[in-house]
Amino acid sequence: MSNTIQSEIKFNVELDENRVPEKLTWSAQDGGVHAEEAKAIMLSIWDSKAQETMRIDLWTKDMPVDEMKIFFHQTLVAMADTFKRATDDEKMSDTMKDFCDYFAEKLELTK
Repeated sequence: MSNTIQSEIKFNVELDENRVPEKLTWSAQDGGVHAEEAKAIMLSIWDSKAQETMRIDLWTKDMPVDEMKIFFHQTLVAMADTFKRATDDEKMSDTMKDFCDYFAEKLELTK
């Protein structure tokens, strides 16, 4: 019988009176992270039974638009990398990265 290890990642969301996020923090004890502040969180969860993706997308009301554009770009790049590792489909991963380059160019994120 194998031993299993559990790890917990925790997100805390402080809301204003209109339930709009004012402050986001996250903790991951195994990663040495405790109540680290964040301006945005995107979380995707695969529901195998329903065969659909559940999502939680949160950002604080003081998240600057220019930072949100960078956050989206970096998330898209990371998704292309993860897609390659998860599926070993290099051709589609490269296509996704091409879109990421286009996205960065149109938003003038490239330097």
